[in-house]
Amino acid sequence: MMMIIYREIRVKGKVQGVNFRYHTKQAAERLGISGTVQNCDDGTVLIFAQGEEQRMDAFMEWCCTGPSRAMVVGIEVGETGNRDYVDFNILR
Repeated sequence: MMMIIYREIRVKGKVQGVNFRYHTKQAAERLGISGTVQNCDDGTVLIFAQGEEQRMDAFMEWCCTGPSRAMVVGIEVGETGNRDYVDFNILR
């Protein structure tokens, strides 16, 4: 049985104005991750993600770098509960 992992990921650095949310959605869909991504007022990007453990590892690795125009200086990862996402959406 596959273990589903639920994560809250906050990405810090130059992550707004560089199409980070769009590329996050692309990466999530490619890796089979569901959830949401949104810009926050403090300049960070907040991601809620769920998926199989191996896929989540690959997604979190992607989040550490992001798209080519981004400059990620760090991520904070927390566990979150099941939010019953069926796909991956960009919020505000």
